[in-house]
Amino acid sequence: MSLIIIGTVAFDAIETPFGKTDKIVGGAATYASLAASYFYNKAKIVAVVGDDFPKADIDSFKDHGIDTEGLQVKAGEKSFFWSGKYHNDMNSRDTLITELNVLENFDPIIPESYQDCEYLMLGNLTPQVQQTVIKRLKNRPKLIVMDTMNFWMDIMMDDLLETIKLVDVLTINDAEARQLSGEYSLVKAAKKILTMGPKYLIIKKGEHGALLFHEDKIFSAPALPLAEVFDPTGAGDTFAGGFIGYLAKVGTINFNNMKNAIIYGSALASFCVEKFGTEKLLNLTEEEVAARIQEFVNLSAFTIEA
Repeated sequence: MSLIIIGTVAFDAIETPFGKTDKIVGGAATYASLAASYFYNKAKIVAVVGDDFPKADIDSFKDHGIDTEGLQVKAGEKSFFWSGKYHNDMNSRDTLITELNVLENFDPIIPESYQDCEYLMLGNLTPQVQQTVIKRLKNRPKLIVMDTMNFWMDIMMDDLLETIKLVDVLTINDAEARQLSGEYSLVKAAKKILTMGPKYLIIKKGEHGALLFHEDKIFSAPALPLAEVFDPTGAGDTFAGGFIGYLAKVGTINFNNMKNAIIYGSALASFCVEKFGTEKLLNLTEEEVAARIQEFVNLSAFTIEA
């Protein structure tokens, strides 16, 4: 059984207080699939690029055991491009350029070899494209995780709500949770969102960690305090990829495994922000990943003396 990740494979140009880049490889599917590959060896991507996307970068997916049959390469067209500049606090940014290019008419084609999908990660695309992927799978996956953003809440809330009904896990940030629910308290917001369809809700809080909600249960995961954060781009997608990659590895869906998955996803995201783009995610060792996960465990492990 396989894990399908749908999202963007793209070019980014990034400026932060620590420096700037020319065009580098980015995109939700890029970050998520690289992260997932550290825990699960049957990740497959569905995305689209133009013929300006280097073959060497497609090969880097394959080097990580990621199946690229679902990566469409459009002749004579350009890949999606985004450019942004981060403020000093690294929590906010300004979008400088957005060029949809091939993404404007993206039709997600699911290869026959992908029809064994048991785990599906819906990266941040239009709700209609996310729905199309679900409908084109012959069998419903065991677990569907969906990421979305405030932009879709602003312009196509009805379509978004229809898509949310179809998924098991929704991942959004705290501002998006408040916008979606109309509640300021994240606990109240979570209760309302869980009535919309998903069984689990993850609220990402950036440098303050993440919250997991399921029925009447809540889990709070820490964020690792880092001395240097060079580039937060893709951290949320990396988190989602590590999260679903771990769940695909263990093969059992329950609240305890979801908690573990959040720590695994958080560990990969903490690597991502230490360099620009995907640089740090391309060459991690098993020992580095294991040590980082243990750092997260140590952050919140304690005993209460009588």
